[in-house]
Amino acid sequence: MSRRILFAVHDWGLGHATRSLVLIRALVQRGDAVTILMAESPGLALLRAELGDACEFHPYEDIPKPFSRYPAVFYFRMSCSVPQIWLRFALEQRLTERLVRERRLDAVVSDSRLGVWSREAPSYCIFHSLRQIIPGRPRRLERTVERAQRYALRGYRAILVPDAEGDDALAGDLAHDLDLDWNGKLVYLGPLSELAPNGGDEDIDYFFSISGVEPHHTMLAERVLAALPSLRGRSVVALGRPGAATDVRTIGGATVHGYLDRRAQGEMLARARVIVGRSGYTTLMEGAGFGKRALFIPTPGQSEQEYLAQFHRERGRVYSTVQSALDIARDLGRAEAAAGLPRLRIDTAVPRFLSLLQ
Repeated sequence: MSRRILFAVHDWGLGHATRSLVLIRALVQRGDAVTILMAESPGLALLRAELGDACEFHPYEDIPKPFSRYPAVFYFRMSCSVPQIWLRFALEQRLTERLVRERRLDAVVSDSRLGVWSREAPSYCIFHSLRQIIPGRPRRLERTVERAQRYALRGYRAILVPDAEGDDALAGDLAHDLDLDWNGKLVYLGPLSELAPNGGDEDIDYFFSISGVEPHHTMLAERVLAALPSLRGRSVVALGRPGAATDVRTIGGATVHGYLDRRAQGEMLARARVIVGRSGYTTLMEGAGFGKRALFIPTPGQSEQEYLAQFHRERGRVYSTVQSALDIARDLGRAEAAAGLPRLRIDTAVPRFLSLLQ
């Protein structure tokens, strides 16, 4: 029986869109009617390009994101934005209730848009940052923020964490060894990725996947493009700009694509010896599906990415560096010496998700 589902996606970079795409495809293939709620953004452009007319799209503004070149400025602006963020959650919740009534929705799924839940329809939140990593790791403040997030997530039937449990967990303190009791709401789905190994050869040395918010997206792209003429071996670069798929050029031994769709991204990940990009959680899940070596450059000011890069570097799995200190030729050598991410199963998350939305 076809179900009517509202699926909301956070617009922070491309990671939420790419991981949500896995679940949205599964719902569509099951025969469900999916309405996607997301702000106009590169992530929404990606979903439109991948899904076409298989879904209905409902653009709606997301929370403010006061990005800056300087991390300290970002943290200050973000702190000042807290009242606006809570107001946005309230407006999202009001809209969700209206859509549930008008469209007679059977369920609501939200990837990190904390205001998108309903009192009238079962609601589920995909969320891996149950604890926010705060610079300096002040325990009392992190506990306070965890309590605030648990309150913000109170309306969801379950919190779906896209991670494994045990020694192979990817999220570290973000989603494990929590300070609070989450009242049995946490469901660990397993890593979420549709990019599966195909058994082919690793015939590309480096795959650069450029992502992140501006101005840092452009700043990293410029650093990578400037380094390409001096790199040995074969490289492929995806600039992560939906709508620029026809922009293909050669620089040194590298092929540079304005945009690669999910199928092509999977092919490049499978063929590359080393992947290079942000340490966003979706990138980690995709890399773990292949057990890849990686060079991670966390987006400045995004403490979650900085924590994840450090977490996996300390375990000898990857090499990471801050954007301001990036030396691509040197750091690629260090990444090649790392052990690689743990190779994890990625075939458990979708069946577990679909079983919850029966």
